[in-house]
Amino acid sequence: MLVLLPPSETKHDGGDGPPLDFAALSHAGLTPVRRATVRRLKQLSRDREDALKRLKLGPKLASEVERNRALTVSPTLPAMDRYTGVLYEALDARSLDAGARSFAAQHVRIHSALFGLVGAGDPVPAYRLSHDSRLEGDSLKATWSAPVSKALLAHRDELVLDLRSEAYVHLGPVPAAVTRSHFLRVVSEGPDGVTRALNHFNKKGKGELVRALVQHGTDFAEVDELIAWGSATGHRLSLAPSGELVLEV
Repeated sequence: MLVLLPPSETKHDGGDGPPLDFAALSHAGLTPVRRATVRRLKQLSRDREDALKRLKLGPKLASEVERNRALTVSPTLPAMDRYTGVLYEALDARSLDAGARSFAAQHVRIHSALFGLVGAGDPVPAYRLSHDSRLEGDSLKATWSAPVSKALLAHRDELVLDLRSEAYVHLGPVPAAVTRSHFLRVVSEGPDGVTRALNHFNKKGKGELVRALVQHGTDFAEVDELIAWGSATGHRLSLAPSGELVLEV
């Protein structure tokens, strides 16, 4: 089983790991693109005003440009600990026991605009780059779409749960050859009895689901097994006719 997560705009500072080592990141085939994208971001960050504009940041977030300047020499954290925000607060990776963290490192990938797919345990520095940031040269969609999709082909025989936002799906669609891939849609039933998709609050549901999955520690092979587990543990999962996996919260 492979679980795909989006990143977050915000990240924890600091870290206790060594500086960025491309060889320590999962999916070694992405290394050339990672190196090139890091170079492009560092080059952009030499000009603070241009960087703020292209990264769509206000003056109060100028420290994010400084982060980018130092990203190859700053300390690292495991990716699951680096990202913040609603999804990662619900996941609360730092409170997981060693077994759950090991399972996450093996089965969870975070789709970074800077590094492509990284394992939940991969050591990454703090940085700022979004899916729609504008670096010199190709767009990030053009940069990552084919390489990330190719990396996902290695998981063609696995159950793939795609919890990414649609913006990050566009930065690396799951290939059709990965036949057991399911995009997760989070919904809630309103007072009128109508079920509607959630926007902001879907992140909490995703984080809680992934936390439960890594704590349970089962490498599900089929979506029916996952749905049955959800039914037994209070996670209301179902399969839509479209093939999307639906989580009702």
